[in-house]
Amino acid sequence: MSKMEGDVSGFNIDAPRWDQRTFLGRVKHFFNITDPRTVLVPERELDWAKVMVEKSRIGVVPPGTQVEQLLYAKKLYDSAFHPDTGEKMNVIGRMSFQVPGGMIITGFMLQFYRTMPAVIFWQWVNQSFNALVNYTNRNAASPTSLRQMALSYISATTTAVATAVSMNMLTKKAPPLLGRWVPFAAVAAANCVNIPMMRQQELIEGICVKDRNDNEIGQSRRAAAIGITQVVISRITMAAPGMILLPVLMERLEKLCFMKKVKVLHAPLQVMLSGCFLIFMVPVACGLFPQKCELPVSYLEPELQDTIRAKRIITFLPAECNTGA
Repeated sequence: MSKMEGDVSGFNIDAPRWDQRTFLGRVKHFFNITDPRTVLVPERELDWAKVMVEKSRIGVVPPGTQVEQLLYAKKLYDSAFHPDTGEKMNVIGRMSFQVPGGMIITGFMLQFYRTMPAVIFWQWVNQSFNALVNYTNRNAASPTSLRQMALSYISATTTAVATAVSMNMLTKKAPPLLGRWVPFAAVAAANCVNIPMMRQQELIEGICVKDRNDNEIGQSRRAAAIGITQVVISRITMAAPGMILLPVLMERLEKLCFMKKVKVLHAPLQVMLSGCFLIFMVPVACGLFPQKCELPVSYLEPELQDTIRAKRIITFLPAECNTGA
């Protein structure tokens, strides 16, 4: 009997399949749950996956159920249901939609960077997409008000558009390649504004800090700041390879004779190539930092240090790695 056909009576469906303490293990985990093919899975199959996960958690799976079926159910569950609330997420905001959604927006941002209306429009589309992703994957433990979300959306969109427009004006007389890199600069700048503002409640009130035995110690604003910084770095890392290397590639390709004859295909080509980058970079960027991080006690607020003076290290859960270009 193979491992996948074994007894499921003692199977822990929430145990990670890969070691989350290693970068490779985290990348494999995110490759699994960001698989864009799961976007096409019918609703009834997603509902089946939720039922199977919930039954497995209480140890009442149907007779004859195999481990392989439970692993597949967990993959669908993680890709489509909120980890805190268990509610089914809208398709566009799901992690599994990051590649198809991101490749379309990134491809068009990189293609239509020459005119102001096109720059403004695609930066607005990108920030609208990000806002929906952030809302869909919001941290249930630190609820974000509609006012905070609106302020974050407006600030990020304004930052992205202002960065793109001003840099476009500055690079008009510069080499063409610099102009092609403007969308990345705008995206990076917007991420630096959007994510902290979306998670400002965590910066104000702190996030839950626990010891290695999972005992709650208190709320830490410093831990929240570190977690949010990691999310910003992950977001920028996700976008960087495609938005930096693809312009270099297109700059060379567009000089070829056959490419000059098929200009109508330039945008679809950039969309396709953006997808090639994102299908790898989404899980890689999400896997940069562990979801459960260890932090030296000396990094925490003095009042928290007083309560754990006898301990050397504590663990905390940073803001989750919500992705998007």
